[in-house]
Amino acid sequence: MSNKVSVFRKEHFNAAHRLYNPKWDDAANEKVFGKCALPHYHGHNYELDVKVTGVPNPDTGYVIDMKELSDLVKREIHERFDHKNLNVDTEEFKNLNPTAENISIVIYNLLRPHIDDKLGLQIRLYETPRNFVEYPV
Repeated sequence: MSNKVSVFRKEHFNAAHRLYNPKWDDAANEKVFGKCALPHYHGHNYELDVKVTGVPNPDTGYVIDMKELSDLVKREIHERFDHKNLNVDTEEFKNLNPTAENISIVIYNLLRPHIDDKLGLQIRLYETPRNFVEYPV
């Protein structure tokens, strides 16, 4: 069988962040990032969709074992980001503005080394029910 199939794993984590550029003054940050630049941070209930695409294994019928994918996300994403202040508590965002765009790229880069190169990987991250990003496009 050579038909590609995409499987999705939905996960969830909560994190706080502040959007700002340290090169700018408070007025410039507020103009660009609005309330998201307030100095005392704010939080989101992030919804994460991890999409893996490939040809099902002829022996198992799986593109990827969903339990293994869930364990990977828990280990690489939840343990790192859940209930954390992304700006303060994580190495990944000490010098990187934790926008939804950057968070999705970081998540992709954390997961990609653990997923077979033959399989496609895409991240969809919902910051709110109406605001989400996908990487790669």
